[in-house]
Amino acid sequence: MLKDIFRKKQISDIVSYHSAGEGPGLKKILGVKDLTAMGVAAIIGAGIFSSIGKASYEGGPAVVFLYIFTAIACGFAAICYAEFASVIPVSGSAYTYAYVAFGEIIAWMIGWCLIMEYAIGNIACAISWSDYFTGLLAKTRFAVPEWLCTDYWSAMDGYEKAVSLQTSFGVPFHLLEQQVQSGYTAWLQAPQWGSMRLIVDIPAFIIVVIITAVVFVGIQESRKTNNLFVLLKLAVVFLVIVAGSFYIQPENWSPFAPNGMIGVLKGVSAVFFAYIGFDAISTTAEECRNPQRDLPKAMMYALLICAVLYVLVALVLTGMVHYSQLKVGDPLAMVFDQNGLYIIGAIVAFSAIIATASVMLVFQIGQPRIWMAMGRDGLLPKKFASLHPRWQTPAFATIVTGLLVGVPALFMNLDLVISLTSIGTLFAFIIVCSGVLVLQKRPDRPESRFRVPFVNSRYIVPLLLVVAVAVTSYYYPAYFTDLFSAEGWTDNIPMIAFWLVAVVMTILCAWYAFSLIPVLGMISCFYLMAQEAVSNWLGFGVWLLLGLVLYFAYGYRNSRLRYKSA
Repeated sequence: MLKDIFRKKQISDIVSYHSAGEGPGLKKILGVKDLTAMGVAAIIGAGIFSSIGKASYEGGPAVVFLYIFTAIACGFAAICYAEFASVIPVSGSAYTYAYVAFGEIIAWMIGWCLIMEYAIGNIACAISWSDYFTGLLAKTRFAVPEWLCTDYWSAMDGYEKAVSLQTSFGVPFHLLEQQVQSGYTAWLQAPQWGSMRLIVDIPAFIIVVIITAVVFVGIQESRKTNNLFVLLKLAVVFLVIVAGSFYIQPENWSPFAPNGMIGVLKGVSAVFFAYIGFDAISTTAEECRNPQRDLPKAMMYALLICAVLYVLVALVLTGMVHYSQLKVGDPLAMVFDQNGLYIIGAIVAFSAIIATASVMLVFQIGQPRIWMAMGRDGLLPKKFASLHPRWQTPAFATIVTGLLVGVPALFMNLDLVISLTSIGTLFAFIIVCSGVLVLQKRPDRPESRFRVPFVNSRYIVPLLLVVAVAVTSYYYPAYFTDLFSAEGWTDNIPMIAFWLVAVVMTILCAWYAFSLIPVLGMISCFYLMAQEAVSNWLGFGVWLLLGLVLYFAYGYRNSRLRYKSA
């Protein structure tokens, strides 16, 4: 059985299957400009219009360093994704890549993680979209009641905090944080049945339904819609940077790192969430005219464009207002409103609606194609691989995706979904980076247009480890002592695991002389994972355990590879 769960796909079989026209018959219409636009659309959304505020609140202006570091880590992963996309130009993204490199059980786990990434990422986008949409409506006579545009847990938390601050400390209601005010109002306004209150985010559900309908009717319609969305939001981002630069107050950048590196690193989930999406375009490989050439280019272009924009926006944002005021759902609109630029604030709010919708569009395109690939391989019911006879889209998988995103969006909290999205995606990145190391040794690896440049890691990685330990010990003399202290070691388990992995990888690099870029991708992504709280790791572990139960209950017995080898 152990051998069976690690059965692998052969690259030659995958390529010949699709070259012979035996694949699902998706329309090949996407070029490098379309793919780059999809990458930009997926990356620039809630991350720049919403979660950037939380990250800046935690780290102050120094959060720009975290954006740069995260971009570098994602860049290593993107290069590895690009090689796989060039070698295996089919739908499935990291799921298919893991099937080739590590075998079926790992492929299933990655597919399961990607389902979480795209679903929960879109839930976050739907919630953020609702915040901006209702915020824009609030400036008119058509304001939506708070209990119809807030999740239950945020409302309850806001009510409890408001009561506590008013009764215990005498804080006036108008001085409470905006989120607390909204939660308190929603809790009091909501209809009641016994002890339960009806509090749901209706706008979040509605936008999911609309986006799902667009994706359902075809990739061409989705492409046109997405390209328009990207042009609009890039124009607004440039407006924010240019207009905001005239209102920067340099004193807001001092101190640059008010909470130190610990504060900066608290924004890891929010910052990494801002970069999620470039990998989604690899799910459209079978709809590309020339995937082996265009997919690698598009990934690099999209990531570079977005990294530059993130750094500039973060600098402008923290320069216009003090970082302590940025913990709001709509930070970009808020900073312009505070400076009396209400027209620009309204434009930003409207563009955020467009931006988050475009992210949802790309993710809603990506997730059904993961379902489709898994259904094609027999790991999910064949219904998931079925195409609509007219639209040539994975119709059933698209509908399931819509339900999987839309229903939870009614109730879930934004902070929770951001954390879960980040850790699952980082795990997929690590598998892809390590998969490249395996791919480079595969005897059946075909020629491809793109390969990860080989740099010998034998001496570089050990040197980097020594430098990292030395710098850490110099600036934080008690760091390693505190890491293993009896009082807090349980909270430090992820970081302890990181250092152990770093040491093991260093030994392996010295012995086997691995390619440097995939190794750096693995280590940097694991470092970002280690910044997540233990509770997030536990939630991720529960999700993986549930996935394994489903695999052994259905996927293992119905795998196409099982019947092929029988």
